[in-house]
Amino acid sequence: MSEVLVLVDHVAGAVRKPTLELLALAKRLGEPAAVFIGSAEHAGEATAKLAAYGAEKIYVVDDAEIRGFLVVPKVEALQQIAAQANPAAILLVSSAEGKEIAARLAIRLESGLITDAVDIAKDGTTTQSVFAGSYTVAAKVTRGIPIITVKPNSATPVETAGAGTVEQFAVTISDAAKTAQIVAAQPRQATGRPELTEAAIVVSGGRGTGGDFAPIEALADALGAAVGASRAAVDSGWMPHSYQVGQTGKVVSPQLYVANGISGAIQHRAGMQTSKTIVAVNKDEEAPIFELVDFGVVGDLHTVLPAATEQINQRKG
Repeated sequence: MSEVLVLVDHVAGAVRKPTLELLALAKRLGEPAAVFIGSAEHAGEATAKLAAYGAEKIYVVDDAEIRGFLVVPKVEALQQIAAQANPAAILLVSSAEGKEIAARLAIRLESGLITDAVDIAKDGTTTQSVFAGSYTVAAKVTRGIPIITVKPNSATPVETAGAGTVEQFAVTISDAAKTAQIVAAQPRQATGRPELTEAAIVVSGGRGTGGDFAPIEALADALGAAVGASRAAVDSGWMPHSYQVGQTGKVVSPQLYVANGISGAIQHRAGMQTSKTIVAVNKDEEAPIFELVDFGVVGDLHTVLPAATEQINQRKG
């Protein structure tokens, strides 16, 4: 059975959930093989987690010589591993970095590329939501090694032990790959909530909040959810751009998306309509968002959300 390479998304060895989802998808296509690029001191923690979620093989690339550079060294590392392994496919998380790595790798390997997939069948056929979510498309790579980026929350991680065979892989990085270097980085202040693009539940607010996001945040905290915002809320200065969900913001695909005071313009819908279940609260019963939802509440979010939050907290005990 051919290997399916999965590039590991991690923070200091702590493997992010979307990578575990990719391992579950990889098992449909072949033998899951993770590619960990990071510090040697963090490799042990990562390899244990990856093996627990089905990785049969784990390529470990010590990034001591390439740390601090932009994505090209990772591209070259994947290219060299692919040359040795001749994988059935290469899967990456559909993040900004993941898509850039995938695009550069596809050019180098002369392979087909599919981005923002929400499912992968056993034969390699992917499902995508395209043209601002107006169509659902089935696509399949027909040339080279299929390179596919997958949106977070598109699959359920499966805790099933893999062999977890570790191979230390030494890569040769070109001088050209080291011409763009990160000179400074500042960690984002922690909110205590899940990362927006990875959260299983997202609670978003729009123009209808009037700038008061307290009911949004209270409901999100009751549900253990991330907080999002529409472009209107961001443009009004009520929330930072990092919270924006939409075509010019972040694309999310949670299990539950709760839209509050959001009209449902196509710009916003493009960023969230692959969510598994969508709930909307809006005073305007003619709002376009109601065309998309599974459940809709016509009412004032400042009345509905506190009542919902109170009930949730009561039922949580």
